Amino acid sequence: MDLRVFTEPQQGATYDDLLAVARAAEDLGFGGFFRSDHYLHMSGDGGPGPTDAWTTLAGLARDTSTIRLGTLVTSATFRLPGPLSVQVAGVDQMSGGRVELGLGAGWFEQEHTAYGIPFPALGDRFDRLEEQLAVITGLWETPVGQTFSHNGAHYPIADSPALTKPVQEGGVPLIIGGAGKRRTPALAAQYAAEFNAAFQPASASGELFRRVRAACAERGRDGDDLVYSAAQVVVLGDDAATLKRRADAIGREVDELRANGLAGSADEIVDRIGAFAEVGASRIYLQVLDLADLDHLEDIAHRVAPQL
Repeated sequence: MDLRVFTEPQQGATYDDLLAVARAAEDLGFGGFFRSDHYLHMSGDGGPGPTDAWTTLAGLARDTSTIRLGTLVTSATFRLPGPLSVQVAGVDQMSGGRVELGLGAGWFEQEHTAYGIPFPALGDRFDRLEEQLAVITGLWETPVGQTFSHNGAHYPIADSPALTKPVQEGGVPLIIGGAGKRRTPALAAQYAAEFNAAFQPASASGELFRRVRAACAERGRDGDDLVYSAAQVVVLGDDAATLKRRADAIGREVDELRANGLAGSADEIVDRIGAFAEVGASRIYLQVLDLADLDHLEDIAHRVAPQL
């Protein structure tokens, strides 16, 4: 099981906060450091304010050396696909080929209104996501020296030189997730290197994985080509006092975390992760919300990871 650290900087984190967590995750052997892509907090006051996902990942690309980096997930409403392809490819070059792009349709209307970002209806957002995936992959896959054109309703492109290129062979891996029954599995089957089931129970995650496998079969793609992953909040405490302290630090109740995440002793968390492995997950994104508690990461690395 590949364990990755997943952060929510919109809740209030500076670049230095993220760098400290990313370096700790790298030193402790986690497989990746990922961040959300949001511009507005969802609780608290959000201080000191949001940081841009791809700006911070560019910095982390130079300030780390081995750990995988990416978004879970970038909203298609935030950026045009052409410039986004250049931006992500550039960060991939800066990292030496360690970047992954999670891309979604966007859902948080309030952050759009707070920062003047248009927020189309759901169907339109999915149309834009689908077209962004076609444009980004088309630009990356176009051979050097050739041009790329796309006759799209939202993002028409004519004779693009299709530069800059990622350094990873085949382009930057794309992560697609969500609970949609039809369009999401189809997009994952067509474009994704990984499908992510975020904040779903193990049984529901397994059903989402089955839908993606079915969509792959319809396209003639081997469902085993994809990585299947889950994202869950994590709070480790081998005694009641530590567990409560860490739950209190993120404004959550222990019982609620046990029901809706990975919370409890190391053995309990390993058992919960095992349930995701049984339905096909080979990667878990551990949502770490208290970025100041680096000891938490160390405890997970030393007490949970060795059992997996």
